[in-house]
Amino acid sequence: MTATHWATAYIGLGANLGNAVSTLTLAREALVGLSGVRAVESSPFYRTAPVDSSGPDYINAVIQLQTVLLPHDLLTALQKIEHDFGRERPWRNAPRTLDLDLLLYDDVTLNDPTLTLPHPRMHERAFVLRPLKNLAPDLMLTQGSIDTLLAKCADQGIEPLP
Repeated sequence: MTATHWATAYIGLGANLGNAVSTLTLAREALVGLSGVRAVESSPFYRTAPVDSSGPDYINAVIQLQTVLLPHDLLTALQKIEHDFGRERPWRNAPRTLDLDLLLYDDVTLNDPTLTLPHPRMHERAFVLRPLKNLAPDLMLTQGSIDTLLAKCADQGIEPLP
């Protein structure tokens, strides 16, 4: 199904297995290659330590898209891209070849067994907030401004890649 208008969606990208920079670059290309999706802008890449797990550092980014896909259809497309890149889900927060999270979809609020919008933990994660700030510095989330939320995540190490 498709929406009757172009919706703005923000997608979080992350990887910490294999060549993460190459994977995220190819994943961005796969996202903008989806039918009913067009790219608006992508953040730079950032290196971050894993949250609530161990393993190699992650490379993270956020991409802003416009789409006519409905939220659940966009989620299905994201999961297919993850699968195509070899994503396995052996346990929660396991290291990943690719992780794609639907963070925001217009002003939609949704909470069902398969999808919660806005993403329920994005306000706690510097690896989402810092790249999101590159794209939408004045964006207000339910929990506050991006700057306010980033200040609460100051202990989470994040550094831009050169």
